[in-house]
Amino acid sequence: MGKRDELIAKYADDLKTKCGMEPDMDLLTKVTIGCGPAIYNDDASTVASSQPAELETVKTNFLMKKLGLADGPELMDAINSVVETYGKSERNKYRAVVYYMLTKHFRKEAVYG
Repeated sequence: MGKRDELIAKYADDLKTKCGMEPDMDLLTKVTIGCGPAIYNDDASTVASSQPAELETVKTNFLMKKLGLADGPELMDAINSVVETYGKSERNKYRAVVYYMLTKHFRKEAVYG
């Protein structure tokens, strides 16, 4: 099992145990691959949800650029909702997991088709 496969298994476990959802493994794999080399970097692989600038980056670079969504208050609402689901006290919020939940939230799975 390669490093990426191990990470995907860890992300799937987080989705099941911390977020209470059964992951679509095909989509989770595609979202993880879409994160690129960031998943191997300790700092870049997580979302610092307590930092407004980090949340703004998720909104701009992922929701608007990758998923093609128009800017609006619903984007930040969705990010906050995902952070809430993941657990505010959860220290490591993996970027791939956050992106996966946002993709599902906006029903943008086709982007990874």
